[in-house]
Amino acid sequence: MKPVSRRTFLRQFNCAAVGSSAILNTLINLRLANTVAAQGTPPDHKALVCLFLSGGCDSFNVLVPWETTRYNAYSITRGAFGSDGGLALNRNALLQLAAPANDFGLHPSCAKLQQLANGTGTFTGSKRLAFLSNVGTLVQPITKSQFNAWENGQNAVLPVPKALFSHSDQIEQWQTAVPQGMAQLSGWAGRAADILQSGYNTGSTSMSISLGGNNVFQVGNQTQQFVVTPSGALSFEGDTGGNAGNPLQLKNSALRSTLNQHYSNLITESFSQVTKQSDGAQLLFQTQFDSANGQLGAAVDALFPPANYLATTLKAVVKTIKIRSQLGLRRQTFFVNYGGWDHHGELLNTEAGMLAALDAAVGAYQKALEMLGLANDVVTFTASDFSRTLRSNGRGTDHAWGANALVFGGPVDGGKIFGTYPDLTLDGPDDVGRGGRLLPSTAVDLYFAELLRWFGVPAGSMSYVLPNIANFWNPNSASPPLGFIKP
Repeated sequence: MKPVSRRTFLRQFNCAAVGSSAILNTLINLRLANTVAAQGTPPDHKALVCLFLSGGCDSFNVLVPWETTRYNAYSITRGAFGSDGGLALNRNALLQLAAPANDFGLHPSCAKLQQLANGTGTFTGSKRLAFLSNVGTLVQPITKSQFNAWENGQNAVLPVPKALFSHSDQIEQWQTAVPQGMAQLSGWAGRAADILQSGYNTGSTSMSISLGGNNVFQVGNQTQQFVVTPSGALSFEGDTGGNAGNPLQLKNSALRSTLNQHYSNLITESFSQVTKQSDGAQLLFQTQFDSANGQLGAAVDALFPPANYLATTLKAVVKTIKIRSQLGLRRQTFFVNYGGWDHHGELLNTEAGMLAALDAAVGAYQKALEMLGLANDVVTFTASDFSRTLRSNGRGTDHAWGANALVFGGPVDGGKIFGTYPDLTLDGPDDVGRGGRLLPSTAVDLYFAELLRWFGVPAGSMSYVLPNIANFWNPNSASPPLGFIKP
């Protein structure tokens, strides 16, 4: 268990005044939750795991054209392999994908991802990894000419995501799925939890579990994320170790005693009760995390490289999924942050090392889920601020827009590329300029709707979770948004 100071612990719990709009949201979401509950609590378990590559991953050096004509266009735009400032990878070093995606290859650091996509090696027998190409934030479908007119001030009313190419804004928009902005921030996973929590879950622990600190993604109108660490719960400093009479444990005992009191001041009483509930939830989580139910076994433990922080974090995700029944959770979302992708300089070497760490961690994590019989209950997907410019800035790449994403797990129709892989020609039909920034051909709404449809969000509630979804897909359609989840 990772101890934190009393001040840090108390910062996790924020009290806010409830206005009329919040009351209205509460009534709406209670109705939606009751709709889910009325359908009966299904016997299944499902988890969505978001692996956020913060900083803006250069994903067009992750999924790379293999076919000669497309590779040549990629090489010209990115700068030929081996040339001064060139960012193109050596075609002969790419890890080729199997049919039907055999016109493409992966970065040489991604051997486990290749096995996941091809159904070979450690993952022989089933293709578990699919790719979503040129996905990004959009308010509504737009063309290159429309965007250029907007950028030149000729179409000021065209709805375009706010503050394009900004880290903080694009991270927020990937997590809210509302790129036009929101007066009161909430995330799409949090809004999904507003609807699903009471219909599927019985425990006191939130279904929104973060191993990446506080985030917008998992915050709903009634839902907050439950922040833990790779070692387990957040607790008062001094809760573990030493004897019962040490000063820190005496302090904690006194503090918990104050939480058991009742206060005439409503704000003080509310704060006390929220803190007490949260402290109890953290203690319950740690008890189950450390229990026999939470142990993975020597063979699974051995999969995870000990010096790999992402692997250690994903191992904690596996443990938390394993104890879902003890926590009373049939639905869980997870947020894992893996930062450091803002490669304005020295992209080739830095990205190669980070992809190698990611590849090892993901390979261990997915294999662990399979060995424990959990793989068919979990879909993991990547997100990032944006991809990066196709053209080199001389040392690296700059902020761009459309990106490639990974989605994997037992329910995924693996070995395929969904969406439309763009034309990588500089100033070509998909490039909106300034160094090769690609206009997304697939909205994040379609990506998220596919995940949420599998997760159990009813069609009638989809517009609450994804307010712009009707601009891209009819939630009542019998056809899936993209099709990367198996029927």
